[in-house]
Amino acid sequence: MHESLSDIEGFEISFHEKSKRIINIKIEDQIIERLIFPFKKFDITSLEYKPFTRFTIAKSLNDISSGKLGNFINAILKDRNAGCFIIGPKNISSKINQNFLVKLSTAIAHLIGNPNHDAMAGKYYARFHVKHEDDSDSYLRKAYINMDLHTDGTYVKEKTDWLLMSKLEEENVDGGETVLLHLDDWEHLEELFNDEIGKQNFIWGSPKSKNIDYKIEHPVFFKDQEGRAQISYIDQFPEPKNMEQGLFLQKLSDTLEESKEKIVIPLPVGSALVANNYFWLHGRKSFKQNKNLSRELLRIRGSFFNN
Repeated sequence: MHESLSDIEGFEISFHEKSKRIINIKIEDQIIERLIFPFKKFDITSLEYKPFTRFTIAKSLNDISSGKLGNFINAILKDRNAGCFIIGPKNISSKINQNFLVKLSTAIAHLIGNPNHDAMAGKYYARFHVKHEDDSDSYLRKAYINMDLHTDGTYVKEKTDWLLMSKLEEENVDGGETVLLHLDDWEHLEELFNDEIGKQNFIWGSPKSKNIDYKIEHPVFFKDQEGRAQISYIDQFPEPKNMEQGLFLQKLSDTLEESKEKIVIPLPVGSALVANNYFWLHGRKSFKQNKNLSRELLRIRGSFFNN
């Protein structure tokens, strides 16, 4: 899959200019036109209240690609050499509003797997704004602070195989680029992965805004079926039990942020970034100060169908 990109009519597919591990999928105008009618059948409330409607629009998207898109994006996410794609309309027109983008993101997610319930939003997805002023208890909405590299789902019981982040809207923004790091490119992987402390159970909690009333325990590092390193880590939520664990986390944080292999990319409005959550870390650079700054993102995360 990775060496020769799939040819799907109506989709412009290429390697990302910053990394061949990331696949660009641009949806041509004729595909967008053909999606408008099936997407109109369901409003956002229907998608929220009736889970089967989400599969209906996912099938519409797959059918328009002659049944190829679902297989292609699943192959990308499960390929250790890739594991990430960016998908969105090639051209943004007046027909592509935020409701359309929520439906498109929903359709893409439901070709990959079952979304987790997002406790923060109480739905299968979460929408959140980043603005000039914020009083939240998480880095998620803090515009002027770097969001360091991390994976999602560190503090929940559900499996979180993949993550979709879609940019619905953006105004008066300078900075705030997406930051990515593939685990195999990280200079300190062997050193940290082989450190026994990283295989110990860590306690993971979360701030009140996440609406999770329990804590869980798991290691930072674990292995996939082929024995390769996987990671579950975010800087804000582990609760070190002792000095050893605290210093291990500090070293992990420092070496991730100092990595020269980080990929920094602007994500166009209307695009969704989808990544394997166990060997891709993601973050966000800080924004330049602007009292009129506004960005709205949508997040869906979940497990692959075959689990």
